[in-house]
This record gives sequence, structure tokens and C-alpha cells, in this order.
Amino acid sequence: MTIAHALTRRPRTLGIVCAVCAVALGLLYLALAGAPARYLAINVAALAIGLAVLAMPGRLATAGQQWAGAASAAGAIALLATALVGADVDGAARWVRLSGFVIQPSLILLPVMLVAFSRSRSTLATASIVAAAAAMAVQPDRAMAGMLVLSLAAIATLRRDTHVLVALAASVASFAVTLARADTLPTSPYVDQIVYSSFDIHAVAGMAVWVGLATLLVPALVGWHRDAGNRAVYAAFGAAWTGAIVAAAIGNYPTPIVGYGGSAIIGYALSLLALPRLAGAHAGAVPQASDEMDSPLSDRHLRVELA
Repeated sequence: MTIAHALTRRPRTLGIVCAVCAVALGLLYLALAGAPARYLAINVAALAIGLAVLAMPGRLATAGQQWAGAASAAGAIALLATALVGADVDGAARWVRLSGFVIQPSLILLPVMLVAFSRSRSTLATASIVAAAAAMAVQPDRAMAGMLVLSLAAIATLRRDTHVLVALAASVASFAVTLARADTLPTSPYVDQIVYSSFDIHAVAGMAVWVGLATLLVPALVGWHRDAGNRAVYAAFGAAWTGAIVAAAIGNYPTPIVGYGGSAIIGYALSLLALPRLAGAHAGAVPQASDEMDSPLSDRHLRVELA
């Protein structure tokens, strides 16, 4: 009970637990499906990278929040570069090849950009989201364009301002462009169309996929209930990953976390970094000593007990 209570007060820590569980369930699916051992190793390595990012010193994380606009701009530039010079497959340029590995920058960068935008909106951050929407139209990537629309619509429902409305309008236009353009990419084994096909392998494989996907949304649901002051943040997080899940269920798009592919795993970890460290803490806020004293477990003690 103490651990459960502490987890609900620490969105990032809860997210780490959910990420580990989802990756583990994904490994179970991949093993039952007969995926190459290299696929399992890549997913584990991606989780290790994501956890290493989340283990950054507090000062570095705080600096990242202060420079959120510049970081979003860098992310938008990376997405535009991918659209223009990325690896092209059947007319879609969504990937970058690095030393024999293929990554999808949009799955890594868009979720954290959206959650950060829900916390801190500026002209630079808005321009970055608009540029990211343009990149999704050029690539084209219907799934990620849908993620943009869904997440920004969730933010607009709770915190409607000019920045959000401009970004939402750009995302809707981007999504319309992707709907108008043909998407003829074939299904990739162990990546696409596994939400339903996993049950053809074994009932346990199917349940592993479904439970793993549901686990990804737990931080958003718990945060919404426990942290009313930051509901826009949890709505952006939950809507972004719901969009990725829905896209994977209806089209040839990567199934996040539980399917093969490290991009979504790293992207999920990065998006956790944009959540409040403590429920009730606002962007850039530093927990007071009294809050730490009222907490039943410190972060250090919680990590020990979870281990």
C-alpha cells in the first residue's frame, strides 16, 4: 500500500514501472511469435537508453525545462530534416539509418514535444509544433499527424489560448494532407498489425500485447485523478500515446513499446521526462522540504523497494 501510494504521487516513477512492464510484455509477445533474438535485444537496449535519460541529474532535467522552447525547435528541425533527407521507403521518408540501425525520429521526439508544449507555450514552442506538423505532412506520416491532432485537441479542451489554437490548426491541416496522400507501405513482421494478429499466435501473446498497450496509459489516468492542477499535461501525454495505439490498431504503423522497435520505447521515456516529478508540482517548481517530509517514501527509498 505504501509503495502504491508513493507511485501515484510520482508520475515519472510510475511511468518507469509502466514502461518496464510494457517492454517485458512485448518481449513475451516477441518470444512467442518467434522473433529473432536480435529484436528482443534491441528493445531491451532501447529501454536501457530511455532509463538512462530518466536518470539524469535533477539540475540537468531542470535546465531542460528552462530551455524547452529551444529543445522543441531542435526537435522540429530534426523532423524536417528526416522528411527531406531521411531514408525513403515507397515514397515515405520517416526513418534515419544509424550504424545499421533504423530509427523513427517522430516516435522519439513528437510525444515529448507535445507534453512539453502542454506545460509551457511560447512563440518558439508554437512555431516548433507547426514545423513538426509540416514535417509529418511532407514525410508523410498519417499516424504521427493523428497523434498531433489528438494531443493538441486534448490540450485545447483544457487550456485554450492562441498558441494552442494555431498549433491545432496546423496539425489538422497536416493530418488532412496525409489522408489525401497514398500510404502503401507493406506490413512489417513483429511491428505492424500485431494488435489483433497476436491472438493468432497464442492467447497469451495477444493478452501480452493488449495489457502492455493499456499499461502505457496508466500514468495519464492516475495523474488525471491525483493531480488536477496538471491535467492538461496528463491529457497531452495520454492522447499522444492513445493516438499511436489507435494508429497501430487500424493501419500499418508501429505498435508502440510491445512491438519490435526501439524508437517508441525511447520516445516514451522522453515523454515521461516532461511529466511533473511530483503530483501537484508545476513546471519548474522545486519541491519544498515539508512536501518531502509528508511523503511516505523518498524517491531513493521507493527505488530500493521497487528493485
